[in-house]
Amino acid sequence: MEQEHAYLKPVTLKNILKFAVPTIAMTVFMSFYTMVDGLFVSNLMGTGALSAINLTAPVIQLVTAISTMLATGGSAVIMRKTGEHRTEEAKEDFTSLILVNVLVGIIMCVLGYVTMDRVFSSMNLSPEVEGYCVEYLSRYLVFTVPILLMNNFTLYMIASEKAALSLVCSVAGGVLNMVLDYVFIAGLDMGIGGAAMATGMGYSVTAVVGLFVFADRKNLLHFKKPVFRLRVLVNAASNGCSEMATALVTGIVTMMFNWTMLRYVGEDGVAAVTIIMYVLMFASSLYTGYSYGVAPMVSYYYGEQNREKLKKLVAVSLKVIGVISVVTMAGSLAFTKPLVSVFTRPDNPVFGLAVTGNRICSAALLFIGFNIFASGMFTALSNGFVSAVLAFSRSFVFMVAAMLILPAVLGVSGIWLATPVAELMALALSGGMFVKYRKRYGY
Repeated sequence: MEQEHAYLKPVTLKNILKFAVPTIAMTVFMSFYTMVDGLFVSNLMGTGALSAINLTAPVIQLVTAISTMLATGGSAVIMRKTGEHRTEEAKEDFTSLILVNVLVGIIMCVLGYVTMDRVFSSMNLSPEVEGYCVEYLSRYLVFTVPILLMNNFTLYMIASEKAALSLVCSVAGGVLNMVLDYVFIAGLDMGIGGAAMATGMGYSVTAVVGLFVFADRKNLLHFKKPVFRLRVLVNAASNGCSEMATALVTGIVTMMFNWTMLRYVGEDGVAAVTIIMYVLMFASSLYTGYSYGVAPMVSYYYGEQNREKLKKLVAVSLKVIGVISVVTMAGSLAFTKPLVSVFTRPDNPVFGLAVTGNRICSAALLFIGFNIFASGMFTALSNGFVSAVLAFSRSFVFMVAAMLILPAVLGVSGIWLATPVAELMALALSGGMFVKYRKRYGY
């Protein structure tokens, strides 16, 4: 089979990048979805509306968390079975997991509509910003099921050696999002709700294409009569719980950033945090894309017990991530003012806050990539527990500790330092786990 031949190729930088470059480009374009909303909203509606996008982020990240768990965990389980040549069983599990995603999406959409008014009314926001929050989220939730399918089909296309198609879908979705943002906000005056609809329609491109792709029985993975196996669902959930934990605690930490900024600076501070998160999200998408690209290779080599290939794959990956880390940090520092000026004018109080914050937060870019890769690697090795420990410690334990201590001592500067400090502590833990399990997995 063509897919098997792809995994049988030698592990070289060139062959690794054939897997990784399309997924890196794909995740970069996916990061543009939210950034484009922020760009149009901040320039056409002001920083108050930009603050609202960040204030709705925790709810959106909750939706993303479930699909991320099922997608990453399910992909690792299914590709491991494929590596073990249990292909028919893998297809049955694939179909059943997609159906579970649809059901979960419907449930989460309903829960979102029921609870969002109470969530935003409890934040003591200005009436204008609260209205923006409700309007944005109410439109976004319409696309819950397509968003969950998009997250899943993206990874399964990569695993099926269709990373290029996944990239095309992401690019098409990103372009559609940009065009619709302008049409809905500037042309049709639909406000922040139009931005949410543009994002949802952009996400839906991959979901729609994926339905056709996986209906084709010629593909390595395709839909067939599902066989629901509780053990597979449990394994997928437990194996992907680290990625779910990352998304969940990212939402919690975002709320902490928002509350702390509201306390020290006000709504301008929330807008500044939003801009810096866009910069970090863009840089992180490079690492996430690389990890997504090599994850099926890790799972496959682990499934066939090919330690030589696994060891070489990990070694090359660490070097690639090291190069990306240095380049992204240097770029973020060099282009801080131009990056911030895309979202707000220099005469806006938000500009100075965001410039200062980005220069401090850029130090985190040296560590983020290694932490993302370590967590993703253990997920691909079907060790969800270690992956969860790494992700939860990095995204929650260390970040919450830094957020509670540093601002109390250093004020606003402590808020910006929290991310680099938390990532540095996470790097120490990732290194320890990497060394501890090296003999067990043979990397």
